[in-house]
Amino acid sequence: MTMPIDALPDPAAAGAAPAVAPLDAALLASLDPLFADYLASAQVPGLVWGIVAGGRLVHVRSLGVQDIESRRPVTVDTLFRIASMTKAITAMTVLKLRDDGRLQLDALAETYVPEMRGWAYPTLDSPRIRVRDLLHHTAGFVTDDPWGDHQTPLPDAAFTQLLREGLPFSRPPGTAMEYSNLGYALLGRIIANVTGRPYADVVADTLLRPLGMDASGFRFDAAPAERRALGYRWQDDAFQREPDLAHGAFSPMGGLQTSARDYARWVAFLLDAWPPRDAPDNGPVRRATVREMAQGSNFPELLPGRTSASGVGPRRAATYAMGLTAVADADLGLYLSHGGGYPGFGSYMMLLPEHGVGLFAFANRTYSGPARPIAEAALKLMAAGVLKPRATAVSAALASAYRAVVAIFGKGDIAAAGDVLAMNMLLDRDAGTWARTLAQLKQQAGSCDTSPAVVATGALSGRFTWPCAQGQITGHVLLTPTHPPRIQEIDLRHQAP
Repeated sequence: MTMPIDALPDPAAAGAAPAVAPLDAALLASLDPLFADYLASAQVPGLVWGIVAGGRLVHVRSLGVQDIESRRPVTVDTLFRIASMTKAITAMTVLKLRDDGRLQLDALAETYVPEMRGWAYPTLDSPRIRVRDLLHHTAGFVTDDPWGDHQTPLPDAAFTQLLREGLPFSRPPGTAMEYSNLGYALLGRIIANVTGRPYADVVADTLLRPLGMDASGFRFDAAPAERRALGYRWQDDAFQREPDLAHGAFSPMGGLQTSARDYARWVAFLLDAWPPRDAPDNGPVRRATVREMAQGSNFPELLPGRTSASGVGPRRAATYAMGLTAVADADLGLYLSHGGGYPGFGSYMMLLPEHGVGLFAFANRTYSGPARPIAEAALKLMAAGVLKPRATAVSAALASAYRAVVAIFGKGDIAAAGDVLAMNMLLDRDAGTWARTLAQLKQQAGSCDTSPAVVATGALSGRFTWPCAQGQITGHVLLTPTHPPRIQEIDLRHQAP
């Protein structure tokens, strides 16, 4: 079914040009079999998936059942545990506290968690853990899946004792990214200590209630039983019920329960941070802070290429940001993602911030993260031509510089630019060399159409392509960081037909 949510923010209404073409019903319907196939092949009792675009849940499809005993079907309002997709909620709350001046990301974590003081670090030259290290998984802790999942109900007092005893390190802090649920449990403790309030209450007041996510929360058993998806494990060719994990000290790493209807509001809020603009910034967290959360740490890794009927695709570069992984993909461009694996549940989300589109899916089988159908759906949307990157507006300075480039080429003389050249231009290549270069280009290309507009790659740079009698000329113009901006580089290249 398709479900609009009128209360979601609309970036276009706030002055941000939408990057996504209208998604027609036939195209959306063509994606549903990807998830039906996954439901069957992965032995998943129930699943819901959705697409958010233009601040709306433009498509949502529910499949299967939320519990095997009653056979109650999954709906847009069924509540799922989303496991480690909770980490982005925790990270955003930390950043909001930073914005409010209540903590600092580069402060030592022990500033806010005194039990960490006096820990034995792995080397004499190890730096002590900062709040930022916890956000990026660079604190030096060992990867703790799946142990960390089962620590969700750990009482606060037991967590305090664990911290007092000190922890072993996998490596010195700040030397590599190693995924740590424990690190995000520590962030939850920082949130509680800084505010003097329970973590779950702070998150509810900071994010969930302001975004209208009224059905979401960490105390899963407080929700109506008839709306809750129950978690199952597939074992010995049968579904077995997983025990429910109560709210506790490790909830900040994975304990949130939410519905597709609620989660769409979170996705729309995140996407609304792009592009940067002058429109009012009404929160609940600043757009610049949301974009900061997507900035990766300095420890990139290469992900394997996707396997499809046509073979294995190119590898992708990824780096962990703050509760999100930033991925550079040859097919999709930049996307932000995170999965969630939990006893009884699996989830996955993907944001395409330059296209204004987000996809997500929840399932109720242990570690059944539906990353594959989400990626396949995104690739089908891209192949259909409905996902187009937002165009950067051409600034007045860039437009003026481009006119000068056209004049230079037309007259074959660098002096045609007038006074818009930076001081380095004739030092790097004198007027005589420019004249010979331009003449050679014209001889190679023949007559060229210089009317196509420049495509901005930033406020002070742009690229362009001119069709010519013999091939084309591709070019790039770069301006200086001065007032007024002046041309510091012009690159023109002939491409034969």
